[in-house]
Formats: sequence, C-alpha cells, structure tokens
Amino acid sequence: MAFPRSAGVLLHPTSLPGGHGIGDLGQSAFDFVDLLAGADISLWQILPVGPTGAEGSPYQALSSFAGNPLLISLEAVQSLGLLTAKDLAGVSFSAGEVAFGKVLAFKEKMLRQAFSSFQEGRGEEALVKAFNVFCKEEARWLDDFALYMALKHAFNGKAWFQWP
Repeated sequence: MAFPRSAGVLLHPTSLPGGHGIGDLGQSAFDFVDLLAGADISLWQILPVGPTGAEGSPYQALSSFAGNPLLISLEAVQSLGLLTAKDLAGVSFSAGEVAFGKVLAFKEKMLRQAFSSFQEGRGEEALVKAFNVFCKEEARWLDDFALYMALKHAFNGKAWFQWP
C-alpha cells in the first residue's frame, strides 16, 4: 500500500509567541497554521493539552477531557467583552523563557476576572447560550472535574489521596 508523502511539525502551543508569557491558541496559533499550510506542511502534532498539575508536565494532566487554561487566549477573551485592554496592560514577561508560576498566577487572575464579568452579564447572549449548552452536553465529565478542582483548591493543591 502506497502512502503519499507528507511533512509535519511537533510543537506545543505554549511554544508559540505569546503576549502574556506563554503561547496559546489565539492569533499566533492561527498564524502558525497559515505558515504550515503555506509551506505545504499538513501535520501539526501538539502533544497533550490537558490541565497540568504542579509540575507542569503535559503528560500528567488532571483531566483527559478538560483543556489547559494556560492555552486560553486573553485577547480572545477581551474580544468577547469580558476583559478590557486596561486589564491586560502593565504586565510584562520574558520573551525568552516561560516563568510558569508568574504566568499561571496572571492568567488565573484574568480568567477569574473574565468569569466575574460573564456572571455580571457582560457576555453576549449567544455566549451565555453556548456556555449553558457546553455545560449540559459535557456534564458527564465536567461536573466531576469541577468538583475535583474545587476540592483540590480547597486543600491547597494537594493530591487527592492527601485529603482528609
């Protein structure tokens, strides 16, 4: 059986250029896909993209279904009206390496702020509807994962077998 030749690239999205300390699935990911297509590269292997534990390894994800919040584009969240340019201003990160602790703290703060804006009704009606549909359609794993993450947070990030 003959297979046509193809070429691919192995690159985790966190390695893409990003304005907030780490690459994400925002505009730089779309630009990268355009670059690949222009070079006739048809495969992009990205490695696991689940939420990582304290060590940050994509191979020790906290869920098989959830995505890593570090991969959320804050610019995309801003375009939904849930963050402002002022929210994203005034923070700088090294362009040469990822300071995971600083990046995680900043992104978590911004995503919590965006969710507060969403709860206050600043999201468009279509966004609210899409959120509700997602929660309903993914409840088979989402409810347990949300409970797990809430408990993990309540127990200061300890592993589940260390909880009382």
